[in-house]
Amino acid sequence: MRNEAQTRRDLIDPVLHTRGWTNDLIKVEVTPGGTDIIDGKPKRRQGRSDYLLCLPVLEGHPPLPIAILEAKKENSPCTLGLQQAQTYAKRFNVPFAFSTNGKLFSEYGADRGAIIEADQLINFPSPEELLLRYENYKDIKLKSEEAKALLIRYKTGEATRFYYQDAAIRAILEKIAQGENKVLLCLATGTGKTFIAKELLWKMAKAGHIRRALFLVDRDELRTQALTHLQGIFGDDAQEVTTRNPATNAKVLIATYQTLNITSDDKEPEFWRKNFPENFFSHIIIDECHRSAWGNWSIVLTDNPDAIHIGLTATPRKLTNTKGEATKTDEDVTANNIKYFGEPVYEYSIADGQNDGYLAACEVIKRKPDIDYRLLAKEEIKKKKISDAYTGSQVSDADIDDIYSAKNFERHLLLDDRIHSMCSDLFDLLIETGSVHQKSIIFCASEIHADKVSIKMNNLYFEWCKTNGYTPKEMYSFKCTAASTQPSSKELIAELRGSTNSHFIATTVELLSTGVDVPNLNNVIFFKYIESPISFYQMVGRGTRIGEPRGSKMMFRLFDYTNATRLFGEDFISKPAQPKKQGDDEGGGGTEPQPPKKIIRVAEKEYEVVVKDEGKSILCEEDGKDVLVPYEIYKERLASAVSEKVSDLETLRTTWVNPINRRELLKELPGGENALRLVRELEEEQECDLYDVLAHLGFGYIPKTRSERAGGFGFRNKEWLKPLPNPTKNVLVSIAGLFAKGGIEELEINELFDEHEVKQNGGFEALINLPQQPGYYINETKLRLLA
Repeated sequence: MRNEAQTRRDLIDPVLHTRGWTNDLIKVEVTPGGTDIIDGKPKRRQGRSDYLLCLPVLEGHPPLPIAILEAKKENSPCTLGLQQAQTYAKRFNVPFAFSTNGKLFSEYGADRGAIIEADQLINFPSPEELLLRYENYKDIKLKSEEAKALLIRYKTGEATRFYYQDAAIRAILEKIAQGENKVLLCLATGTGKTFIAKELLWKMAKAGHIRRALFLVDRDELRTQALTHLQGIFGDDAQEVTTRNPATNAKVLIATYQTLNITSDDKEPEFWRKNFPENFFSHIIIDECHRSAWGNWSIVLTDNPDAIHIGLTATPRKLTNTKGEATKTDEDVTANNIKYFGEPVYEYSIADGQNDGYLAACEVIKRKPDIDYRLLAKEEIKKKKISDAYTGSQVSDADIDDIYSAKNFERHLLLDDRIHSMCSDLFDLLIETGSVHQKSIIFCASEIHADKVSIKMNNLYFEWCKTNGYTPKEMYSFKCTAASTQPSSKELIAELRGSTNSHFIATTVELLSTGVDVPNLNNVIFFKYIESPISFYQMVGRGTRIGEPRGSKMMFRLFDYTNATRLFGEDFISKPAQPKKQGDDEGGGGTEPQPPKKIIRVAEKEYEVVVKDEGKSILCEEDGKDVLVPYEIYKERLASAVSEKVSDLETLRTTWVNPINRRELLKELPGGENALRLVRELEEEQECDLYDVLAHLGFGYIPKTRSERAGGFGFRNKEWLKPLPNPTKNVLVSIAGLFAKGGIEELEINELFDEHEVKQNGGFEALINLPQQPGYYINETKLRLLA
């Protein structure tokens, strides 16, 4: 009997295809899976893959999610997944839920309020049937002006949103399309309400529905955050309101209650009355409307009775196990929100977020000392308090290099101030991320660097214990290198791995980069510059263990002070060793060996070093120069670029099968092809063609692997292949199979017809004497592979 995946592939997909549900109308939303706490230990649950059926409404516009489909094994009751599908249908804000075993299907439709227990899958509703039912149930005509915003594509690309954000936006736009002008949205803090607001405003503006919008917040930092997001979409059409500039000419205004003069401390809202007459705004969004008492901002709504009023809140519908006046106040605010706006059109709680498991297995925190942006010249160094790092003696002019770059720091030039600043910054981050007692490995540039880092971390720890009244634990930070003796490196590693009350921070150079298993390691820290992708991945591998007992650790952090994480996605290629030059410390050429190069130490208080937060970044090339772009911003740029260059998925597909057009597109993307390949690595889509990476980013289609596309070619194109001669069919299927090997480029090699399976099935001769030229069939095969 077939399992779920086989049932879907062999039984469900072919029938759905005949009923009109083509590949572009079936989306897959994948959640990473939440965590269970069992006996005090976290255990990761398997993530979900939810199948959404979508309606084709207008050509060139994204299809609209309409139903959730649960696929079960063919020997399971067809109703087995229906209750689950009903739950997910609410979460996805779709009115129809289906469950099928590949032979029969069951259905729940919100329009009928009843369950159909079993029907033949061949009778599955077509897109046209569900479109009619949706419009009747929602009282919306999807091709009407009122519903236009529902069909607008995301400005920053489908892949930049989570499924619940899309569901929330659709819920709001459906309510507005039904003629309602008051809408309430309830999502837990941290779920991206600002993202929802900016994309919501974009869709309504693109549909031509916004005359002027107000986004109202209650804190300056929220205003700054909102301004950044909205200007990223609207440019100068989004402006903040200040007491000096009411920004009345902007399309989208961002303001605080205080600026508008409408707080409880303001007896008369003079600024508001003077600058914003009645019905000045067509749309108003109140962010965090649970934060303020109802009367403080109600004037904004009452002065704009014809506007669309949207309230965003994190207030839960019900407060349990709480007592006291604070609870009463919370309940009053919630009641006022619901009284004015009505019941929330969509809700997503903290528990929902935890169950879905939206947590990263690895968090990358990028930092950089500002001195690393500089080159330090000999003349500058000579003016500082310097000495031989090992002996403390004076150094001669000849001992100092002409130029030191960041890659030389702590290897050839020891900078006390840099070491102290980086250690202090890291120690603060350990406190911020949970505890100073986190098992960590710091990769250092040299033996003496590892010594100094260990000493500084210990001193910071002793000071922290003294300040906070803690008894210091033994061997908090220690150096563990090949030179370690008494205790030996082996003993130190055993303590790092096994002890829970000592040996927390290990400083090393190379020793701990390979072959060391520390399952409960919390952090991998880069204080050294790394060039080798192989070394980098080995070092990262120290943190990838999932804990002891297995599964007890769900994530670890990379603290990157030297841009080491740029090596994610790089090929495992190392540069050949350079031959020794005369005078190197191993000697050569018959001359006497010279002593090792001195490490110059620059004493404390000679430089003011500030460690900067660089977030998560990606390395791109712009105007011939390598630049770091924050990763999420890069993905938004990439999604926007895709949307600008190709209007829809079909255009991307036809562009992709043309080698010249494909290369031009890749060249015009931010960072070019190499940056896109890096995204593929970071998104763990290595088994996909770059086409699927772009389709995911720009249009929200879940990537298919090369093998999935190649494997499904035969049955998906059965009708097209049917009239062709058998040798032709066999050759085209063989050519499609090569896609699994290397993607689209594998079908463009000069030796295509010399490939063993292609040649065995008839080769080039199988494509001649046909109604079309051979090139037509190759191109059509490529197009159909990407369908």
